[in-house]
Amino acid sequence: MRCHKTFGERIGARHPDRQTAEIQIRVALINRFNALGTAEIVRMA
Repeated sequence: MRCHKTFGERIGARHPDRQTAEIQIRVALINRFNALGTAEIVRMA
């Protein structure tokens, strides 16, 4: 994960297609971290 920029940093790509790809990668990472951090509630009884 060290090779990726932090989420608050500016977009490094200049070409619009690469900017779109960079943003999509960041969004996918944020969604994955949210999924990992969400507790699963299981009803007992």
